[in-house]
Amino acid sequence: MASRPTTTSAITAAHSTPSTAADDQLPTIDEIRSAQDRFIEFWGEMGTRWGVQRSMAEVHALLFIAGEPLPAEEIMERLSISRGSVSTTLKQLVEWGLVQRVRPKGRVDRREYHQAEQDVWKLFYTILRARKRREFDPLVEELGGCRVAQKAGRKSDRQRAHDQKIDELLELCQFFDGLANTISKSGKGIERATKILSKVLGGTR
Repeated sequence: MASRPTTTSAITAAHSTPSTAADDQLPTIDEIRSAQDRFIEFWGEMGTRWGVQRSMAEVHALLFIAGEPLPAEEIMERLSISRGSVSTTLKQLVEWGLVQRVRPKGRVDRREYHQAEQDVWKLFYTILRARKRREFDPLVEELGGCRVAQKAGRKSDRQRAHDQKIDELLELCQFFDGLANTISKSGKGIERATKILSKVLGGTR
């Protein structure tokens, strides 16, 4: 009995590597991109609630979630924003310390690349320091000037009551100012303490 001729498709099937269940479960590039887009949109929305421009929050989100240096052109294309907006936003992010200018190894083009801080604890400290410098420090300074103007003679009861309220607010602000300074300078110590505290509190439920 003559054997059946081997077809090209049969040869291909015989030599091809069968896909495994693990391979079938791996996310596709489109799925990863969609997940990244959801994160970028969410981060942009949260940024507006924190008083940060949406474009700034979204550029930071893209650089963070991408996990690699990106040129301005790729940021423009991905977020559909202008070159001027990207340039201004990157400058602000660099000033905040959230993003750095880098020169990726092996790149021969002259384009400028930027990369976001990937350590979430360093990211937290950086945001805390930046917001404290821009918003909290001026608040403490202005509060000190809200006391009743000092004049010769004793203050009235109303003047003392006014100054007492201002002093109580200043005391509260100075407490949180010291706490913020401690957290931002402690680095890994605060991280470890927070994780230990989380475990303790979780175990008491």
